[in-house]
Order: sequence, then C-alpha cells, then structure tokens
Amino acid sequence: MDFIIELLVNGAVLFLLASVMSTVDIRNYTTAILVALIIGILNATVGFLLRLPLNIVTLGLLSFIVRLVVTAIMIKIADKIFSGFYVKGFTPALIIAVVLAIVGSILSGILHPELT
Repeated sequence: MDFIIELLVNGAVLFLLASVMSTVDIRNYTTAILVALIIGILNATVGFLLRLPLNIVTLGLLSFIVRLVVTAIMIKIADKIFSGFYVKGFTPALIIAVVLAIVGSILSGILHPELT
C-alpha cells in the first residue's frame, strides 16, 4: 500500500512541477504516474549500477549528491522513453530530483514514523 501512495504522490509532484516549470511538460496525470513508476524502476536497477561505482570513488562522502545526479539522469532517460513527458535540459531534471528527494523524505517520515 505504501508503494502505491508513494507512486501517486510522486506522480502528483511531477505533475505540479510541470505546471510550475516551463521547461517541463507532462501530457496528463496518468503519464505523470507512469513516469514516476519508470523513474523508480530505473533508479532501482540502472541507478544502482551507476551509484555503486560513484559512491566507491567518493568513498560514500557524497552519496546524497551522487543519488541526486543519478536520479536526474534517470529523469532524462524517462524523458526519452515517454512521448508525453519532456524535460528541457539537465538543470530542470536536477530540480525535479531534489524536490522528489525532499517529498520522499517527508513521506517516509509520515508513512514510517518509527524509522525517524
């Protein structure tokens, strides 16, 4: 159930950011949910393979920054996969990654208060 809630919230965040940022375009809310799902799947698979060597090189000291950059890369990959999702440039993708990380942290605190 938590996965569905996180997916819906991430889709809403993407949809909201698309309405606020002129460099991001999403066709509709369904596309936003699908993009959120693909970003999550890419982060769990390809993102892990990118983060692992980068965290080793930085000795884990920059793991938060590495995670944000890799998430931004996954957002750009999702941009190429979906015709109804467009992000112009890397900076908007990085902003989306930061907002998704902040919302994810807040949501994790709400859904799992015993972990905080």
